[in-house]
Amino acid sequence: MKAKEPDTGTPAGAPAEDRRQRKARQTREAMATAAVDLILEHGVAAVTVEAIAERADVTRRTFSRHFQGKEDAALDFTRADGTRINAALRGRPVDEPPLIAYRNAVGEWLAARESLGRRAYVRWRELLRLVDAEPTLFAAYERIRVDAQDESIAVIADRLGTDPAQDMRPAVVVGAAAGVLSAALRTWARQEHRGDQDAAGLPAWVNRAYDTLTEQAAGALGRNVAAASVHPSHPITARKE
Repeated sequence: MKAKEPDTGTPAGAPAEDRRQRKARQTREAMATAAVDLILEHGVAAVTVEAIAERADVTRRTFSRHFQGKEDAALDFTRADGTRINAALRGRPVDEPPLIAYRNAVGEWLAARESLGRRAYVRWRELLRLVDAEPTLFAAYERIRVDAQDESIAVIADRLGTDPAQDMRPAVVVGAAAGVLSAALRTWARQEHRGDQDAAGLPAWVNRAYDTLTEQAAGALGRNVAAASVHPSHPITARKE
């Protein structure tokens, strides 16, 4: 029996699918799952696009309509995760500071991922470990992350009512918030776990990572204020707009 993960379904709040769209999504999911299964079983180098298409029971041409290559297919879950985070970010209350809004959007995404079960977490962790070890997977992973972050920047800019080409705040917020999430995921993936008893641990890692960012930023601010009290011409704290 084929595994159900990774789930790349329609994010909550998206328009309802018609029959054709649902069939296309299910076909894409089957190919993504086949790619993950084969790569985890045999390694990236040993897997071909033809093998993925055969496992998913589709043609090579169908595969090429959806994905650029085997790495792109195996990491389709990352693309779906970015879509979900950005959908949650759009739905956050407008009075939330952007960094808090992003953190809460990540929290919503993680809560939804809990429904996938422990096996999905085990496979996810294994694939993230492989991303660190395989240059072609890493390059595909980074490209997908950058695309998702560009969308996040646009969402934050819209929340702030600003132009991200002129105002660096959206890019800085997303760079920090997405970087923290990436650090938490990589640290979590590298941990040694017993069997599949690790699903509940990821949110704690993510929360700890965001708390660390807040603590470091507060500590840096405190040091700059202290320095300014001794050196009023401090180039950071003394600057006035």
